[in-house]
Amino acid sequence: MENKQDSKYEESFLPMTSIGNGVGTIIQPDVYCYTDQIVNLVVVGNPNETNEFVLIDTGMPKSAREIKEMVQERYGEDARPQAIVLTHGHFDHAGSIAELLEEWRVPVYAHELELPYLTGKKDYPPGDPNVDSGLVAKLSPMFPNHGIDISAHVQKLPEDGTVPSMPDWKWIHTPGHTPGHISLYREQDGTLIAGDVFVTVKQESLYKVITQTQEISGPPKYFTTDWDAAYESVKKVDALKPQVAVTGHGLPMSGEELTKNLHYLVEHFAEIGRPDSGRYVN
Repeated sequence: MENKQDSKYEESFLPMTSIGNGVGTIIQPDVYCYTDQIVNLVVVGNPNETNEFVLIDTGMPKSAREIKEMVQERYGEDARPQAIVLTHGHFDHAGSIAELLEEWRVPVYAHELELPYLTGKKDYPPGDPNVDSGLVAKLSPMFPNHGIDISAHVQKLPEDGTVPSMPDWKWIHTPGHTPGHISLYREQDGTLIAGDVFVTVKQESLYKVITQTQEISGPPKYFTTDWDAAYESVKKVDALKPQVAVTGHGLPMSGEELTKNLHYLVEHFAEIGRPDSGRYVN
């Protein structure tokens, strides 16, 4: 494995962005979605009541400064999270974690099956350019897929489904995109932090990524390796009947629009979720 002990994406700067870059959206009083280039991260904690919060995912490589500025603007000058939770460890969701940990030194939580990719033991499979004709898919073999080593900070999530420092939330194992992919759900108001179990933009298309054209889609096809598990995970989150969803890519979706589109994705997953061909397609 290359860069086995590397904890950073040193050379990984991808000049892809979207019209949403740097935009923050209040989902709930204590749930804030922030778009970093082409990916969403989430902070959970009401700044009107407390300066304590948890960061969900850490965006693209070399975005640590922007992320720090965002949380300082929201929670105060010396703000740092109580913890970081990773939905999974792909470069666009854990891209700035090593740089953030240099200053913050807080615990990181991930699913047990994701730990090999976060402790320098495994690389993710490379991107598959054959899943779609879109330019992002075609570029995906160039995306970083090496594991990182943050073993000094990362630990597995509690087996009982609770999330440290996030009362009322549960983590849900939603594999397919990666073996240890998780989503976070709060039953009392139906808020779902979905990660990449499904997204609301056709992530394989550069034009749609840039313009953030909203449409329901399965997990990003070029990095998804277990399509049967991905389908079961979509059904699992649909069964929760979420009222609002923040996905890893694309604009938040809520209410009847979310319900309708999520049902549609389940019913038509073979057509719009799963690619017709590719190295990871059975």
